[in-house]
Amino acid sequence: MKNFSTVATRAAAVALVACAFAAPASAAECSFRPNAPDQHVVVKGDTLWDISGHFLQNPWCWPQVWGMNREEIRNPHWIYPGQIIYFDRSRGRLSLTRPGSGGDGRGEPPITKLSPQVRTESLERDAVQSIPAGMIEPYLTQPLVVENDELAGAPRIVASQEGRVYLGTGDRVYVTGQLQGGKTFQVFRPGTVLKDPQTGKVLAREAAYLGSVTLDKEAAPGVDAHTFRVTETRQEMGVNDLLIPMPPSPVRNYVPHAPAHTIDARVMSIYAGVTYAGQSQVVTVNRGSIDGLDVGAVLQLYHLGKTVPDPASKGVLGFRKQQIKLPDEQYGSLFIFRVFKNVSYGLIMQVTAPVEVGDVARSPE
Repeated sequence: MKNFSTVATRAAAVALVACAFAAPASAAECSFRPNAPDQHVVVKGDTLWDISGHFLQNPWCWPQVWGMNREEIRNPHWIYPGQIIYFDRSRGRLSLTRPGSGGDGRGEPPITKLSPQVRTESLERDAVQSIPAGMIEPYLTQPLVVENDELAGAPRIVASQEGRVYLGTGDRVYVTGQLQGGKTFQVFRPGTVLKDPQTGKVLAREAAYLGSVTLDKEAAPGVDAHTFRVTETRQEMGVNDLLIPMPPSPVRNYVPHAPAHTIDARVMSIYAGVTYAGQSQVVTVNRGSIDGLDVGAVLQLYHLGKTVPDPASKGVLGFRKQQIKLPDEQYGSLFIFRVFKNVSYGLIMQVTAPVEVGDVARSPE
C-alpha cells in the first residue's frame, strides 16, 4: 500500500437517505493536493485509494471529482491498468479524457475482441480495486462476526461419523436445525462478546471459523438429523459447533466515499484481541447497515478528548477545580469493507497514533 503513514430511530433515518448520495463536501474538504500531477498512468497494483492520494487531499472526495452517483460508487468498473487519468485544473475534475478534447471524461474500458461474457468477466477481474484485496480477503468470506439473531436459529452439529473427535475432509457429521433451503454452510464457534462501548448492549459475537460442510441428505420423516460432509477444515470442529449459510460472493469493487449521512461510531474491538492497532489492521465499529454504513465508506478516527482540571481555577473547601473538556484529536482514517446489520469491519488506513478500543470513528468533517 502506498503513501501511508505507519503506527486505527436508526432505521427510519436510514430510509430517508437510502436513495440519496452524501451531501457534497466543501471546497476545502475536497481540495486537490498542491503538488497534484497533470496526469497519472494506471498500472497493475494501483488502487483507487493510491490514485486518489496522488491528486486529492482526502480519498473520500473521489466520487465528487468524478460526479459519481450511488450506483456507480457500488460498481465502479471503469478504471483499468493502461488508462490515463487527467487532472482538469480549470474544472477541478478528474477525467479519462485529456482536458479540452471533449467527452464526459468517463472514458470506456479497453477494447477487446473476446466474447461479451468473457470480456465482462475479464474486465471486472482487472478493474482497479479500492484497496489491496489481499489485506481483507480472509475477512470477506469467513463468519468473523455473528449477530444475535443468527446465533438463535443456527443449525448445530450433534454427532460425527463413528463418534470421531477430530474431523477431516470427507467425514460425515449430523446436524439438527432448520436449513432454510441451504446446501453449503460454514462452521463456527462463538467467541468474544462484542459490546457497544456507548450503551453496553451486546451487538454480536466474534466467531472462530472452523471450516465448511455440504449437505448430503436432509433428515427423512422420523429422523431428527441431517447428514453433512466436511468439505474444508481450518480448525478442529465437532459436536455443538454451529452452522451459518455460506455468504454470497463478496463485493470487491467499490469507491472510497463519505457515508450517506452522519455516522458517529466507536471502535468496539481490534481483531486478534490486541490492545493497540496500527495501519493495515482490522477493527470492528458499533455501526452497520441499519445506521447507513455501506462498503467503501470512509470514517475519520479520533482519540476522545480528555477532561482536565482548569489550572486557573482554585478548589474551595475541598471541591474539585473546574473541569475543561479538550477537543477530540483526529489522527487517521478507517475504510469500511464489510458491513453487518449492527456491526462493521474497517481497515485502518493512514494513522499518526495507535488505535484503541473506544476511539471515535465518524463521518469526515
